[in-house]
Amino acid sequence: MPTRNTIILAAGKGTRMKSKVYKVLHRICGKTMVDHVLTQVEKTNMDNIVTVVGYGAEAVEENIGDRAKFVVQKEQLGTGHAVMQAEDLLGNLDGTTMIVSGDTPLFTAETFEKLFEYHENEKAAVTILTSKAPDPTGYGRIVRNDLGIVEKIVEQKDANEIEQAIDEINTGVYVFDNKSLFSALHKTNNDNAQGEYYLTDVIEILKSEDKIVAAYEMDDFDESMGVNDRVALSKATKIMQKRINEMHMRNGISMVNPEDTYIDVDVKIGSDTIIEAGVSIKGKTTIGEDCFIGSNSEIRDSVIKNNVTVTSSMIEESEMGDGSNIGPDSHLRPQSKIGKNVHIGNFCEVKKAEIGEGTKVGHLTYVGDATLGKNINVGCGVVFVNYDGANKFHTNVGDDTFIGSNSNLVAPLEIADHSFIAAGSTITKDVEQFDMAIARERQTNKPGYFKKLNYKNN
Repeated sequence: MPTRNTIILAAGKGTRMKSKVYKVLHRICGKTMVDHVLTQVEKTNMDNIVTVVGYGAEAVEENIGDRAKFVVQKEQLGTGHAVMQAEDLLGNLDGTTMIVSGDTPLFTAETFEKLFEYHENEKAAVTILTSKAPDPTGYGRIVRNDLGIVEKIVEQKDANEIEQAIDEINTGVYVFDNKSLFSALHKTNNDNAQGEYYLTDVIEILKSEDKIVAAYEMDDFDESMGVNDRVALSKATKIMQKRINEMHMRNGISMVNPEDTYIDVDVKIGSDTIIEAGVSIKGKTTIGEDCFIGSNSEIRDSVIKNNVTVTSSMIEESEMGDGSNIGPDSHLRPQSKIGKNVHIGNFCEVKKAEIGEGTKVGHLTYVGDATLGKNINVGCGVVFVNYDGANKFHTNVGDDTFIGSNSNLVAPLEIADHSFIAAGSTITKDVEQFDMAIARERQTNKPGYFKKLNYKNN
């Protein structure tokens, strides 16, 4: 039975990136480049996906996991040599095999599917994915005859003046008849300046055997961008960012300035949410409907429910319930859970805390390692003192409690429902239900003290 296979080439080190990170593991909009390629390949229902690894093999395998099989190219002897490493896994299979590079993160599943369909309709031995380049300099040119049949691929350095004027270029993606691919690979040699085995030589071999060599021209040249250095990485990120933002806007999201809005590829956003300029939304974040995300906010790996307002604040690995709001200039650190209709005001920090429905944390307050019930009022400048220099401790605050401004709650503490903490108190003992706790020095006034000072009276 015919199979559909893909070989992803991910063995290169990428010296032009000038990085300790292997090239295909550089990230674009929340995913490594090789993960972007693999994600699109997976959408085309492959029977087998083989990734060729070399430099940084363990790191690449860890990033991809069990989503692909792996073969190792121990020596970097060219693209043809890299593909040969997959022969033990794929060589005897009937069907078709696509070759794609792990540093081309912008290709889409739709393009791959059209390439396979064209290849099958043409009954070709190989189909080359091509595109019209605004500036073809540096690319291999697709040379066709008067009937439009592919004659050859000519590299830039080998192209004559007429061939250099051709703007149809080789994107480096191919679909082969699988057995023809591996048969032809055995006929290649490394008789060239680099001493490498080139995949493009396979096309010349198939052509010489009178097998059909086809080319499918895709519409969007940007998809073909290969990333070899940091400049290309930046350009690819911009293209991906635009693609993501346009997808969300078409799905009912409003962006005040999409060119200045960064959203990772796996983010989900509900309809009628408004996003202002300078916002970054990263990781596996989910945002509900009818939310407002204000300028310069950053949200990462968090769940934002419906009708939430985030004003110039940072949220990390946390959750905000329906109708809640935060900011400006506040910070939810990891493991914070904000309930329905909770207000987190300006210059507040919450860490590893759960805050119940209707509670208000006004401003200039730190809530760490705590569980707060419903309808609590937390005054200005309150500090949940959770760390003694060695260990963290927890505070529980019951429903309908009032915590006065400038209070310090020294954990561990149990503060019962319907209790009252007087402003300016440092609380070190548990507070019972309906009690008011006061822990501060009694005020003392010194009569006539001002006159003893040498201040001039104006």
